[in-house]
Amino acid sequence: MSTYIFFFCLLLILPCFVNSVYFNFTSFRRGDPANVIYHGDASTIGGTVDLGNFGNTDIVCSITYAEKVPIWDSKTGKLTDFITSFSFMIDSQNLSYGNFGHGLCFFLAPVGIQLPENSAGGFLGLFNQGSNITSSFPLVHVEFDTYNNVEWDPPEIESHVGINNNSLASSKYISWNQSERIIDICTAHISYDSVTKNLSVSWDYFLIPHPRESSRLSYIIDLAKVLPPQVTIGFSASTGAVTEGHRLLSWKFSSSLDIEKPSIRTELIVGISVFGFVILISLVIFVLVWLHKKRKRKAKEITDFTSMTNEEDLDKEAGPRRFAYKDLEIATNRFSAQRKLGEGGFGAVYRGFLNEIDMLVAREFLTEVKIISKLRHRNLVQLIGWCSEKHEYLLIYEFMPNGSLDTHLFGKRPHLAWDVRYKVALGLASALHYLHEGWDQCVLHRDIKASNIMLDTNFNVKLGDFGLARLMDHELRSHTTGLAGTFGYMAPEYVMTGRASKEFDIYSFGVSILEIVTGRKSVEHSEENIEAKSLVERVWDLYRRQQLMAAMDEKLGEEFNREQGECLIIVGLWCGHPDRNSRPSIRQAIQVLNLESPLPNLPHKMPVPMYHISPTSLSVSSSRG
Repeated sequence: MSTYIFFFCLLLILPCFVNSVYFNFTSFRRGDPANVIYHGDASTIGGTVDLGNFGNTDIVCSITYAEKVPIWDSKTGKLTDFITSFSFMIDSQNLSYGNFGHGLCFFLAPVGIQLPENSAGGFLGLFNQGSNITSSFPLVHVEFDTYNNVEWDPPEIESHVGINNNSLASSKYISWNQSERIIDICTAHISYDSVTKNLSVSWDYFLIPHPRESSRLSYIIDLAKVLPPQVTIGFSASTGAVTEGHRLLSWKFSSSLDIEKPSIRTELIVGISVFGFVILISLVIFVLVWLHKKRKRKAKEITDFTSMTNEEDLDKEAGPRRFAYKDLEIATNRFSAQRKLGEGGFGAVYRGFLNEIDMLVAREFLTEVKIISKLRHRNLVQLIGWCSEKHEYLLIYEFMPNGSLDTHLFGKRPHLAWDVRYKVALGLASALHYLHEGWDQCVLHRDIKASNIMLDTNFNVKLGDFGLARLMDHELRSHTTGLAGTFGYMAPEYVMTGRASKEFDIYSFGVSILEIVTGRKSVEHSEENIEAKSLVERVWDLYRRQQLMAAMDEKLGEEFNREQGECLIIVGLWCGHPDRNSRPSIRQAIQVLNLESPLPNLPHKMPVPMYHISPTSLSVSSSRG
């Protein structure tokens, strides 16, 4: 009995944490998933949500997630980070603008709110026609509006994407050419950064994945000042006198708020402690002796593990969970050779199956668990969990059905079409932008290469393998580390000085871009030329001779966009510039890739790398890449 009292006391003292919200709905049927509620005329058809068919006038359709979603902690004021992605179609029957409408939106509203009546047409099911353009309840929504209501919509814009703060009038908006994509599938990504308070939305298309017009929007908003601590999330769509069809195909949501609950009163803790004082002292002595013996047995394991991170801290991280080693042995058939997928920079990668959560398992050694557990971006491999037992340190990642990029470029997998390659380049750029500029600290990956660029079912990029990653404050220019990485992707100045920087990652990114375009490895040896020539050198030589198109992968034939091809090659060389000071930031590179900025003027002859070798850099050691 006293043993239970002892542990009960400890549980009372320790704060509790609420798990973050995560779901991924890939199809919809009535009652499946069970935590989706349908309102108004919403229904399901063919595994999708029908939010209003073409021809049905003045209707309102909406769905909501049944569970409460924590947005901020009323005790601490801490906000959540969240990201949601969803795919949808709007069918305008090829009508000219003005003859179809009105639109679809994603919203956050108070729990239990009843959407108003008489809210069809441009009111999008969220506002009552008898009220003014402000909401009667706290509301934030992102709208894909296909009809211009002159009373509140942006002037001289046919249709738009907008971020709305408690109003029908968008606080921030951008033109949206929906009429040009009659039957295309649009995938939208909405994310919120609790530190910068930046609410951003971006979108792309299935048939035309990289539209020329801008497809991103952001707005600074403190959600804690607008919304209650817990909200309802969902979608709403409407038609008016003119109609269109709205279809929701999939919906994914992930948030990362840890809410600390208040501990029990001090008087109760003192009372229970006094009650079990004698037994408590005995148990403490017993536990200390037992821990001392355990530490001696596992001295090496603890030393190694604490150099990376702390187990208790990992248990408190949102998202990834801890797994037992025996469960991973079962999932991977004792890490059998038949389940082995490949070899990473810090260990082997295995495929396995976890019955409990229907996930595939990957095994690899690690050095920066805490970094990975905090990173959340659509183009980074998702960490599912971790395990540290039997002198083994294991990570469990989501399985990538299409494997790594190198197996498509250099292996036996089918080669990638040009549209997919350009999509991969932009996805990799987006991941690097998040690592360098989108988080509290700058994350230096230090091992960007084709084998670490994973591809999911839809060939979306998922950058993985953070075994060499390091954190650096944004204001710092570089960070001294032991020499590590993969030759061919390592910047010249890093090889000589051992100082990692953003420019090092930019160089690796540039080499990877050139591999995507050419289908050639970063370094290739030939029998005729024993000395290897880097891919950057080979392509720069073609640039000097004004023969850029000769660099294109022969497997593509003539099936590629010449303008995009030239853009990727120039950006690849720009990022692979031997002089680190001449390389762009990832933000500048993205602007050129999106055709928002002109191509840079590069010297015809590849420059000679210049760098200063400090005395301390001469003692760096080399580690396995």
